[in-house]
This record gives sequence, structure tokens and C-alpha cells, in this order.
Amino acid sequence: MKKLHLIRHAKSDWSNSSLDDFDRPLNNRGKKSASLIGRVLRKKNIHPDLIISSPAYRARETTRKIAKKINYQNQIMYNENIYEASLKTILEIVNFIEDEYDEVFIVGHNPGLNMLAFYLIEYNDNLPTTGVLEIEFDCESWREVKKNNAKLVSFEYPKKNYT
Repeated sequence: MKKLHLIRHAKSDWSNSSLDDFDRPLNNRGKKSASLIGRVLRKKNIHPDLIISSPAYRARETTRKIAKKINYQNQIMYNENIYEASLKTILEIVNFIEDEYDEVFIVGHNPGLNMLAFYLIEYNDNLPTTGVLEIEFDCESWREVKKNNAKLVSFEYPKKNYT
């Protein structure tokens, strides 16, 4: 059994128009939402074996805030291919996760995360900022992950009765 948590980065700050998209930080609401979702995941007793994040600044900030709240002690893997990933690319990232990891977070961006969620579980809504889709796979290897063995377990987001 494998479990994947697709996490969209928290709200970013658009106030500095001279910043490159890759370098945008979180705004105050985003910082609060990332910490809140971290607390929600901790209360659900979720402890990933691995966190893979986009290296974009807003994704790194989101990842660090969530990791701190769930007391994640392992190294965070930053994968530049998550930034602006196509469905094919993000599915390849999932398929090449080492099988020693059973529960994995991927922190990234739309539309890539939404495309993967639609492909795997026919999730057809917009994954909101700091939204988390928990997907379970009835398989023993990440290479076997596909839509016919995927099941949505939970969907968490900041405005879901937490704020």
C-alpha cells in the first residue's frame, strides 16, 4: 500500500511585481494557512516517509512550515521538475519514488497537481492553495501507481471548518 499527499503551495505574495514568479514568497495568509494545514495533518497523525517539493520559494516556505508542524525530521527533496510540471512529468516523479517510502508528500503547483489528481482519481475541482489530497494506492511499488488502483482518502484545505 502506497499513500500520496498532493499539496498545493500556500497563497503567495504578488506585491512586488519585479520578482520572478519562481521567487515569490508567501503572503501573511499563506503563512498562516501552511501552519494551519500542518497542524491538521499532525492531528490526523500523518507522518510522511518523504517530502518532495518544488524549489520555488513559495513551495519551499509551505513545505518548511508544514514539516515543522508535523515534526518531520528527514531531508526534504527538492525537485525542479515539479515547477511547471506537465501530467507526464509529475506522474514520472511519482513512478520513480523509491519503494522504501510508503507515504509521500509532493508539494507543488497547479495546473500540474490538478492534472495528476484528475488523472488518478477524477478530481475535477481546483485544488485550492494549501489544499491537500490524500490518495491511497493498492500496490506495493510506486511504478504500479495508476488510476485503477487509486482511491481518494481525504481532502483538507484551510477553509474547511478550521478557520
